[in-house]
Formats: sequence, C-alpha cells, structure tokens
Amino acid sequence: MTDSYPIRAIAADEFEAFSEVPGEAFLESWPSGALAIERQIIEFDRTIAAFDGEQMVGTATNFSFQLSLPGGMASAAGISAVSVLPSHRRRGILTSMMRHLLADATGHGEALAILFASESGIYGRHGFGLASWHQRLEIRHGEGKLAAGRMAAEPSRPRLRPADPAIARAELAKVYDSALSGRPGMLARDDRWWTYFLTDPEYARAGMSQLRCLLADDQSGPRGYALYRTKPNWGADGLAAGTLRVKELIATDPAAVASLWADLLSRDLIGEVIAPLRPVDDPLLAMLADPRRARPWLSDGLWVRLIDLPTALRQRRYSAQVDVVVEVTDPAMPGNEGRWRLQADGPGDSQPSCGRTTAPADLRLPVQALGAGYLGGARLGQLAAAGHIHELTPGALARLSTAMSWDPAPWSCMIF
Repeated sequence: MTDSYPIRAIAADEFEAFSEVPGEAFLESWPSGALAIERQIIEFDRTIAAFDGEQMVGTATNFSFQLSLPGGMASAAGISAVSVLPSHRRRGILTSMMRHLLADATGHGEALAILFASESGIYGRHGFGLASWHQRLEIRHGEGKLAAGRMAAEPSRPRLRPADPAIARAELAKVYDSALSGRPGMLARDDRWWTYFLTDPEYARAGMSQLRCLLADDQSGPRGYALYRTKPNWGADGLAAGTLRVKELIATDPAAVASLWADLLSRDLIGEVIAPLRPVDDPLLAMLADPRRARPWLSDGLWVRLIDLPTALRQRRYSAQVDVVVEVTDPAMPGNEGRWRLQADGPGDSQPSCGRTTAPADLRLPVQALGAGYLGGARLGQLAAAGHIHELTPGALARLSTAMSWDPAPWSCMIF
C-alpha cells in the first residue's frame, strides 16, 4: 500500500508546500513570517515528504543534534514535523516515513533517534520509549515564599540585572553549556539554534510581552538566567492579576537558582507565575515553604529510540557496576534483536562494553524499555511491574535498573 506514496527529500523551493501538510494535520495556520524563521533550522537533505501523485500528503524531518547522556554526549537524530493529511491516514504513510528517517539516522552515524510526541500513543509502535518527563508549575501571588534557610548567605548571592536576551546571548550560552554537561536529555545549541530559540516574533507571544531576560552574575561571570514574558491584568475586585510565564530558567549553583526564583515569585502586579517546562526534580520544589502550592502537573517529554543498540549502550555511563545479558526484541530493526551482554564498572568506566553473546539471558525486554531507561529517568522496576520486562535471573532487574539510573533526572528544556 505504501508503494503508492513514494517518499523523497524535498528541495528548498518546496518548503512552502511542505509546511501546508503539518499545518492542516495539526489544525494550524502559519502566521506571516513564520516560514522564514523555520527555514533557519530545517536541514533540507534530511527533510522528506510522501506524495500521492503530485500532492504532498505526509512530511517529516531529522535534525542533527548533540544530546547530553549520563556521563557524556552523543549524536542523535531529532525527528520532527511528522504529519499526514487527514485524508490519507491509516495507509502506512507514517510507518514508511519513519523507516526512511531511521535509515537516514543510520547513514549519519547516529545510534539514537529522539522526539517529542504530539500523540503519545503513536511512537511506542516504532520502538520509542518514554525517557523523560517534565512538569508545569503554577504559583499564585503570595504562595511563592522560600523556606527560611533556603536562600543563600549574602556573600554568595549573585547580582541580578535585566538584560536584552539577544545582547546577553553569549552569557546565556555559557550558563546553558555548563548545565548541559551535568544533566541528561538536553540538546546542545549552536549559533543556528540559539538564533532560532531567541527569535521573538509577535505571533509567538500569545498576547504577552516581548521576551525578557533576568541575568544572575558576579565578578566571575554569569551564574544563571531566566527568560520570561509578562501580561498585565486586573481582576474584577481591582487586584492585580498579571501573569509571568517562564520560558527557561537555568542556573549553575543553588544560590543563583534561589535568587532568580525569589525575584520572579515576588514581582509586583503579578497574580501567577507559570513555568510550563520544568524538570521533575526542579530544586524549586525543595525550596518552597509550601511545595504543594506549585501545583505540579506532569507530562511526557523526550522519547528515545535505540537505532544501533550496542553503540548506544556503549556511549553512556552507568551509575553502578553491572554485568547482565539482555534478550531484546525489535521487529522494526532486526539488527537489534537477540542477546547482548552489557558490562560496566560504574560511573568511572569510560569504556563500557556491549556485544552479542550466546549466554543465557538474565532479562527479556523490548527495545522500547531500553529507550525508556536510556537517559536514566525511567525505573525499570516500573516497566517490569507493567509486564514490559521479564526477569529470568533473580536480582538482574535491580542491578540493571540501578546501573542505568542517573542523578539529576533527564530533562529536555527545548521542544523541537
């Protein structure tokens, strides 16, 4: 059936037609100027479309990312813009495009593919496991008090100053790169992605202010920043009810974290502070005098697909010594199937090994389970309790789960 819908890379002059498909599929229309901004990041040699005759009926693209892993970095294919026209659903077009994208990733030497899912029920069928979560925090006026003793001593507190995000870009990048090396799931940003991330068209503001920046620094340099927007409002009772929405807040030390949040949560005329994309282990929850007032709301984040299983498992580091044989099922990529022996001596081991073996399996699991645990966030015991992992050797599940876990929790702070 999919032979009726050939797939090929698109040319730059086809991008406008390409954009119409996700626009219709996602019930959106592109504002004026939006396509020029999207062109900044599109890699046309990795961008494909499916055709019904001359009509584009499906789209997808790969981005070339560097992804932070437990203990390191690795190349990853960032899958995005996956869409099929409503008139052409359920015809195998998405499956066919996914095969192309994964083959493209293999050709680029990427052992991993990653994505954010608009429909969370789709991508498990294609070998992806849910590897990270994020949470939305919503703190109302007067509820953001930090507990006594959780503000840093005065000598170590940074200076806070407003800054133009574009002008402060080098300082933001320095803080971001410092965080990148310590937390799995983050995406390295080159000049192209910083330009895209800080581009601030009016249509993206949803009625709020231009993007603002609060920078935390001292004589040694930048220590943190908050990017945010505001919107004024007044309640029927005459009380201020403005909104402050955090786009990104990253800091290199607890004092900078506390100082930035203390400032944002105490702003005049603000009725609520909303932070929609925060890590599940956000230190703010441990700083608040009443953490329940943050009203955390959990949502799925980054999905991970192992393309080259042994390479992927060798690229990351492990929290504890492990020597385990896993029997993996992966119908979509048979090269990943079979028994693999994973060996690592703990976080100091820079060369863990993973190779085929004929030894008896300790665990039997689908490739999705390894994708879920890959960044160190998912607990394999939970997946086993749900019936996704079968333990064949007592104790093997706990050993592998401990070795694959990581602190801090994985977090991807930029949806692509």
